[in-house]
Amino acid sequence: MTTERQAEISELVRQNGFQSVADLALHFGVTTQTIRRDINELSDVGVLRRRHGGVELPVPSENIGFEERQTLNFAAKEQIARVVEAHIPDGASLAISIGTTPALTVRHLASRRGLTIVTNNLVAAVNACALPEVEVHVPGGAVRPGSRDILGADAESFFERFKVDIGLYGVGGVDANGELLDFNRHEVQVRETIRRNARRSYLVLDASKFGRAAHVRGGWISEADVVFCDREPPAAIRALIAGAGHDFVLCAEGGRA
Repeated sequence: MTTERQAEISELVRQNGFQSVADLALHFGVTTQTIRRDINELSDVGVLRRRHGGVELPVPSENIGFEERQTLNFAAKEQIARVVEAHIPDGASLAISIGTTPALTVRHLASRRGLTIVTNNLVAAVNACALPEVEVHVPGGAVRPGSRDILGADAESFFERFKVDIGLYGVGGVDANGELLDFNRHEVQVRETIRRNARRSYLVLDASKFGRAAHVRGGWISEADVVFCDREPPAAIRALIAGAGHDFVLCAEGGRA
């Protein structure tokens, strides 16, 4: 399990790029040996990559594991989940994508009644089973153990069988031009299938996703009916959303659409 300090180290690297061992030790008030141990553990699970004298982001060939992602930007994801809950009415049908923020959002729906949830996110499905008066559907197929989800043609055809009120999905990264990025084509195809088969689409993402590198593109941030984020996006991204006539919800204290 990633420690709080390791999660903060990961966030510093995501926001600012390469960090030296000496600077991190000074920042956290610990020894360089302690920082090296943190870096080694984060590198061993693929969150970061060791480099001479410090640490940097890994080459984005694949996403990091679900357990490690749960701890990254956790406070921001919690705030997003609480705000999204207010935008989901009783009796709604929802398609929920893979990812930690969608799964956490489901956990915050305990006050809602009569929901129908269709998802390929196994953590979201388990969270949904704890809700009152809920109906839960999952696809068949092989599970990706590290990501705790199901992808592929069976998952795509599963979502095609439903027309839901709300499609709620996350994303691996957002390019500077507003294009959505993920780590393999199956993630993109399932995400797009959810969006197409929803009356309204909700994109949930924390601000670390802006400019985050992932190598498979598909879809645009401006296609989501509502974008929920813990911080304001870059001005060009905000303009794309507004230009499409869609909504941005700032999920922070005193935030506004």
